[in-house]
Amino acid sequence: MYQDVPNLAFAFGYTNASWTLKADLTSEYVCRLLNTMAKAGAQQMTPRLTDPSVTPEAFVDFSSGYFQRAMATLPKQGSKAPWKLHQNYARDLLTLRFGKVADGTMTFTKAPARTLADA
Repeated sequence: MYQDVPNLAFAFGYTNASWTLKADLTSEYVCRLLNTMAKAGAQQMTPRLTDPSVTPEAFVDFSSGYFQRAMATLPKQGSKAPWKLHQNYARDLLTLRFGKVADGTMTFTKAPARTLADA
């Protein structure tokens, strides 16, 4: 998910293993988030970066030329969890499948009321 963007999830697989391993874990995690959101009666889930010690890093460490040329247009990752992406299935399995959804960064809220003028 992207900092301060509600209800948007993005799946990117592994560059060093089967792509679908990470995509599947990400999908399962998003389902856990959606279930948590529903249980809380919320309509939005938004990741919020409140830790000033987290610094931006390249999206992924991948040396292929086509990837390097696109690097400036790709999103960034953070320097530490939960903003840090890993290319490690065992670590991701523990974090995404069994880790806490309420990790201190995700906020669950009701969507702001809309008026006819907003339509």
